Parts: sequence; structure tokens; C-alpha cells
Amino acid sequence: MTVMERRGAYRPTPPPAWQPRTDPAPLLPDAEPHRVLGTEAAAKADSGLLHRLYAELVRGRRYNTQATALTKQGRLAVYPSSTGQEACEVAAALVLEEQDWLFPSYRDTLAVVARGLDPVSALTLLRGDWHTGYDPREHRIAPLCTPLATQLPHAVGLAHAARLMGDDVVALAMVGDGGTSEGDFHEALNFAAVWQAPVVFLVQNNGFAISVPLAKQTAAPSLAHKAVGYGMPGRLVDGNDAVAMHEVLTEAVTRAREGGGPTLVEAVTYRMEAHTNADDATRYRPDAEVDAWRDHDPIRLLERELTERGLLDDDIRRQVAEDAETMAAGLRERMNQDPLLDPMDLFTHVYAEQTTQLREQAAQLRAELEAASDETDASGGGTR
Repeated sequence: MTVMERRGAYRPTPPPAWQPRTDPAPLLPDAEPHRVLGTEAAAKADSGLLHRLYAELVRGRRYNTQATALTKQGRLAVYPSSTGQEACEVAAALVLEEQDWLFPSYRDTLAVVARGLDPVSALTLLRGDWHTGYDPREHRIAPLCTPLATQLPHAVGLAHAARLMGDDVVALAMVGDGGTSEGDFHEALNFAAVWQAPVVFLVQNNGFAISVPLAKQTAAPSLAHKAVGYGMPGRLVDGNDAVAMHEVLTEAVTRAREGGGPTLVEAVTYRMEAHTNADDATRYRPDAEVDAWRDHDPIRLLERELTERGLLDDDIRRQVAEDAETMAAGLRERMNQDPLLDPMDLFTHVYAEQTTQLREQAAQLRAELEAASDETDASGGGTR
């Protein structure tokens, strides 16, 4: 029996090099999600901000319903609705400055529209017309990301590069609760904390990764608690409270911009619609659960606050609704037009400089298209 095997004879202690690198207490999230609406703090909220948030929420809800309708009309292949999550989407867009970058997931079309992207361009990927539908550099919006969590390391890399170059840039990366079960999530948080990269991670915890509830993904007290293991603050916020979302994300972005490093924000919200139009949510969650969340609707919460403060009347409601309907009508009209597509676009914007294989494939397709056109001409079906 060795000395280490004799009970009580040897009590190893960590060597002096072992010390907590960071005091964990300041990094821990609050026990309850941060809220503003319905509390005394709401009285201090700027009325101009409240009105802007309200207009964006109503517009966002109408955008979601219109996009969902377009899938039923065959104008969209798929649409992952963010109905019920509009406060998260809008706040994420509004807290960023022009030079900052947004890294969305596939469900965050509303966030990129609130950021200023053309509503049709935001749906081009989901329509199957184009790789992305917009120029990421021009809009400072990364491509809508369908693979889970792969955009998070990209956000860290961009933020770290900007910091090395001395650019005043913050990256805000959005992901769902299901994405936190991917390795990319953990790798991104670790790199961000070690490098102290100016990046904010926004987790929209909407309860389900398609049909898998959060309880079957993690045993952590909250997703925000995961931040502590990587050495960054975790914030827990009511994701349906637009003012609280704006407040917490503003603090996180400011902290990142001033050199304080990354923050993980968990927004507790709910996906009111199915995962996508191809999903049947009634198979894994009861209607009573959905109805309970309707009472905590982000638009309803903000309307209540505005009404109590005398900041919302029928004229404002009507104007906001009309603006949202105008947006929806324009979206509907443009999406109902058949797009003019060039098959050669398959090879555009894949690489900055085309590979040998892409050039060969492009030449092959070009030859096939020309041959098909010649056959059409020979049969009298048209002229070149």
C-alpha cells in the first residue's frame, strides 16, 4: 500500500500555481430574470425608447405573420417564426451601433430587418434563391446561419480581429437554447473569454430545441450560469420584457466596447409558433402551456406600461398598425413576383477567389446551358 492509498496519511493540496483566475461571485447571474416592466424601475424608462420599442414590436409581429403566410402560399420554402420572441430580436438590433456586427441564427430574420436590412433580402435564403441574399460587409450582418451555433466562433474571430486592429467594433451573436448543446457554443465562449474579445452572446431560451425541452439538454441552474465556467458574466433577463432586454444588452455591449470582455445573456422567452411551418408543436407541448405564455406576450406587456403612463392612445395604435401593414403589403407584393434567377449565380460569392474545381464546374454548367439553348433554337422554340 502506498502512502497515497493509506486513509488519512496523505492529504494532497493543489500547488501554489492553482488559484481562482477570477472571483466567481460577480460573474453569477441573478436568481430571477431581470425585469423592468411592471416594476418601479419602469417609471424611469425613456418615453421615446418605449415608443420606438413598441413600434418595432408591432412591426415585427406583423412581419412574422406575413412571412408565415407566405410559406402557406408556396412563396417561402420554410420560415422559422420568432413570434413571442420579438423583444429579444428588436433589442438585439437596436443596441448596436453602425460599425458593430450582428451574427444571427436562422430564426433571427426579424433582428436583421430591425437592424435595417430589406425585408425581402432577409427572406431570400429561406426562399432558396441565393446563398445569403445580402452583402454581409455592407450591412454588418453575418449570413443567417442554419447550422446550429457555427456563427458563434465566427463572431469571436471577427471581434478579436477588430480589437487587434484597434477598430471600435462589437459583435453580438444570437443563438437558441438548442445551440448551447453544440460544441461550437462552448468553444466560442472559451476563446472569447481567454481573448477578452468584444462580443456579446445572446441565448434566446424559448423552451425547446425543436421538440426537446431544456430539461433534457442541461442540468445547469440556468444557461446564464454556464458563463461562469468560462470566466465571463452571465445575465438572466426576461426575454419578453423589451425594456429589460434593451437595458441588459446595452450594458453588455458597452462593457465589451470599453474592453471589459464578453458577456453571456440568457433571455427567457417562448416560441409561440411551431419550430417551422414543417413542425407540429402540438405533439410535444400542451395548448395550456402556450396559452399561459400569451398572457406574458411582449407586445401586451409594453402596451400595459404605455397605457398606464398615458403614452399610448388610439391614434398611436392606429398609426403603428398602419405602418406595420404597409410593410407587410410591400413584402407580400414583392415576394409574389417570380424572381429572375441566373444558374451561374451558383458559383458567385462562394470564395473570394474561385477554386479550380469551381471554375471547372462553372464551365461545365455554362456549356450545358448553351447546348440546351441551341436545342431550343433548333426546334423553333425561341431565338437567341
